[in-house]
Amino acid sequence: MSGTSERGKPKILVTDPISEEGLKRLREFAEVDIALRLGEGELAEKIRDYDALIVRSGTQVTRKIIEAGRKLKVIGRAGVGVDNIDVEAATEYGVLVINAPEANTISAAEHTVALLLSLARKIPQANKSLKAGEWDRRKYMGVEVRGKTLGIIGLGRIGAEVARMALGLGMKVVAYDPYVSQERAKELGVSLLPFDEVLKAADFLTVHVPLTDETYHMISDREFEMMKDGVRIINTARGGVIDEAALVRAIKSGKVAGAAIDVFEKEPPRDNELLKLEEVIVTPHLGASTEEAQRSVAVVIAEEVQRALRGEPVKNAVNLVYVPAEILDAIRPFLTLAERLGKFTAQIISGRIESVDISYQGEVATKDTRLIGIAMLKGFLSQFADVNYVNAQLIARKMGIRVTETKTEDAENFSSLIGITVKTDNVERTVAGTVFGKNDLRIVKIDGYRVDAVPSGYMLICSYIDKPRVIGPVGVILGDHGINIAAMQVGREKIGGRAVMVLNVDNPVSEDVLEKVKTVDGISDVKLVKL
Repeated sequence: MSGTSERGKPKILVTDPISEEGLKRLREFAEVDIALRLGEGELAEKIRDYDALIVRSGTQVTRKIIEAGRKLKVIGRAGVGVDNIDVEAATEYGVLVINAPEANTISAAEHTVALLLSLARKIPQANKSLKAGEWDRRKYMGVEVRGKTLGIIGLGRIGAEVARMALGLGMKVVAYDPYVSQERAKELGVSLLPFDEVLKAADFLTVHVPLTDETYHMISDREFEMMKDGVRIINTARGGVIDEAALVRAIKSGKVAGAAIDVFEKEPPRDNELLKLEEVIVTPHLGASTEEAQRSVAVVIAEEVQRALRGEPVKNAVNLVYVPAEILDAIRPFLTLAERLGKFTAQIISGRIESVDISYQGEVATKDTRLIGIAMLKGFLSQFADVNYVNAQLIARKMGIRVTETKTEDAENFSSLIGITVKTDNVERTVAGTVFGKNDLRIVKIDGYRVDAVPSGYMLICSYIDKPRVIGPVGVILGDHGINIAAMQVGREKIGGRAVMVLNVDNPVSEDVLEKVKTVDGISDVKLVKL
């Protein structure tokens, strides 16, 4: 069975429930199968025939599953966190991992604030008590949130939205986030402080960070010790960010007045001490569980998967450089040019590759060029390995290729220029190109020689001595073998010196014909490039 249906549509496997609206979008361009609650072995066996896999938090996408996905191109997470996906393995195998980080922002923020208010007013406990026939108003005395300080760890999309809502409740907001500028915090009306200072200032503390090696148990005994007596804790982010055993100790000691927990280190939680404490409010990972959020994440991930399968840039790639849409539009022609320059250079070198230097000159050097560099590397490595945007840098490292990038403001007579210099154990070649207008791609330099060649189709690159009776005989040989020359460019260092000739031809050139071209007096080297 192939990775696409007989009608040529891609095949997508969905292993966790997503909204019908998302499924409808998927079925507009793909053949969709739904298989829920699969074990690792079952999913590893089933994934072999699919181009894409869509999951939520329930499916664990392990290395074994990714290795088995021989046709797998993209894994879509209908939600934010990707800790249930082995992103490192996906990158290694060139599988794009995408998520929908913005789609459930409001729902997650609202749930955080709902838990904060429930914690302040002991609403769940009072509800349970009254339904049990009790009437104890004194026991469930609460506190106001107005005028209190909310400490936020992580001021990303959800953290920023929580801050906005908390400010609307009359709270003071302080936050810690090493990746957020003071200007951004000021725009939000938030005081940005060091981590320890946020802990010390907070009456309520909420965390909004992903679960990584750096954030695992970032709130533990040491951190609780420096907090105010009677602090209240909220976690709607990821289980494991807060040390659950340390939180239990802090509650029992009276240091922490209460906690509201939506996420746990092991889900569902079994024999978890937090569930036994009256001071703790718990919900079963409901942060994104609204009709609006589930509809939104499903639609967003469907659209992103479609773009990925078409080979188009996506907004929410986890293991690929993120480039804002407006910048992407500006650099898009350079992505195509970069990939072709990489392919071109790979076909005119020989020997063991040692290094690749990618250069940006002029206006393009002022932009975010990271994706351009990846495109250049992808094009270059495609001649030697199965490579894509996701794994190009990793493959270069595994091949022992040293990759560097340089930027300069001066581009000589061009507004922008990008180039690639490849060193092997026996040769060094440099190729540079530019974009005229909106999408007119040109190679303008080869090893320092000025040319003006269109990088497309079949190209014959001839190194020769600039003298009479070289160009003509080459044309005769090609003509004798039915090969039409569509365009020709020559570049030289001086009269009678070394020169390069670039021929765009309409047909492939066989090895026999290449050998005949090499016999022309003055020709030192001939390479056929296919773009």
